[in-house]
Amino acid sequence: MGKVFDALERHKKETAINAERLPLRGGLSDSRIDHGLSIKSVLNPKLVAHSAPDSLDAENFKILRAQILFPKNGTRPRSIMVTSAFPGEGKTYVASNLAVSIATGINEHVLLIDCDFRRPTLHNMLGYSNKEGLNEYLMGKSNLPDLLIRTRVEKLSLLTAGSTSAKPAEILSSNMMKDFLVDVRERYQDRYIILDAPPSHVTAETSVLANYVDGIIFVVMAGKSPRATIQKNIENLGRKRIVGIVFNGYNESSRYYQKYYKKYYK
Repeated sequence: MGKVFDALERHKKETAINAERLPLRGGLSDSRIDHGLSIKSVLNPKLVAHSAPDSLDAENFKILRAQILFPKNGTRPRSIMVTSAFPGEGKTYVASNLAVSIATGINEHVLLIDCDFRRPTLHNMLGYSNKEGLNEYLMGKSNLPDLLIRTRVEKLSLLTAGSTSAKPAEILSSNMMKDFLVDVRERYQDRYIILDAPPSHVTAETSVLANYVDGIIFVVMAGKSPRATIQKNIENLGRKRIVGIVFNGYNESSRYYQKYYKKYYK
């Protein structure tokens, strides 16, 4: 019985997922240090770029990745904000899967940041708690190295939103947030920074965050957002900053291409 127990304990230790500290200065650390962020669950199955890498959905994220890494104008957007007009259009789904897809590249590393202080859900996609995060750093309550998490996805780091704030628009629109993004971008030269931002039509901070990033991906849910609203939001964010529009939830198109995709790989 003792040998079986010891074997099980060794298996638990080998398969445990540890959160790690990543220092802001001097590059990334290879040390594995658990700084107390508890893990609630395994990776969400909706993280198709990891759970179903050969699926059509995962392939679509690879196409989006290629468009970002190899843009027509030759300038790669290293900091990208993902947003939508309204809640429930799949921006977190797109942000997390795009981050995983880029991180699976040969040389690309990704820092994924939850900037949705009102309804943070990014931590659920990757299986971490949301006890502390970006909010605590911007409020001066915690140091950044203690908040950054090396996830179980290789070359993907996560900064959760943290506790809820009474003034999310003021905090995310502050110079502290601007300086933070500039600092992280300059210090991590080999990293892409992806922001999961609040819906642009119902929050004030998203239009300000748009000025702090190199590019924007706008997510549109089929049959939900009026065309005029989408156009208005794109204009408010800055049409030149839009690097892509993701049309989410269009089932007819998906079914049509799915049979050819399966037949090709079969």
